[in-house]
Amino acid sequence: MSLLTLVRHGQSIWNQQNRFTGWVDVSLSEAGVKEAQRAAQMLAEQRFDLAFTSELLRAQDTLYEILRHNHLCNQYLRIHDVGSEWYEHFESSKTNTPELKIYVSQQLNERFYGDLQGLNKDKARQQFGDEQVHTWRRSYDVAPPNGESLAMTAKRAIAYYQSHIVPHLQQGKNVLVCAHGNSLRAIIMHIEKMTASQIAAYELKTGCPHIYQCNAQMEILSKQVLEE
Repeated sequence: MSLLTLVRHGQSIWNQQNRFTGWVDVSLSEAGVKEAQRAAQMLAEQRFDLAFTSELLRAQDTLYEILRHNHLCNQYLRIHDVGSEWYEHFESSKTNTPELKIYVSQQLNERFYGDLQGLNKDKARQQFGDEQVHTWRRSYDVAPPNGESLAMTAKRAIAYYQSHIVPHLQQGKNVLVCAHGNSLRAIIMHIEKMTASQIAAYELKTGCPHIYQCNAQMEILSKQVLEE
């Protein structure tokens, strides 16, 4: 048995300002830090064997907040997509608590919103119309100008999940993933076998852990959503 824990980052400063963020690398808001700390408290006794996160600050800061407060992890090693082979020949730590490996990948980044990035969502509605902005935000396969659709985000996020995360779960390891609303929704769509319309309507709260128990065949045995 293994556990897969998915956590959307805490509220960012642009979430707070109601702006399209995408790949813009903004920090957590004060409220977002508190959300990450609440998630950390709920996961303080959970054992993690390795972790994955995106290249973006808000996801990484949420991850580090969780690991800082975890009673079973006090040291870790960050591994990027580029140069990951450098770490393969390292000997394991001789201490009782070996370094937890954190894999950082652009494939787990938020959906790229293209020309909408930085725009206030209310102002975007005034400029493009409510229906058009709703379509860009909530449809599965319609991309904003020069951006990604959820389907495009899902293609890269699910491929990364299958190639980099699933093998560890099949070995019985407990995996923590801190990423973004759309990259995580893509993974949830895949593991819960949701339809495109179901995942387009699925709300994933910031700082709210989703924990899946699965077997070696990657069958989901249970799901738990931790909320206050």
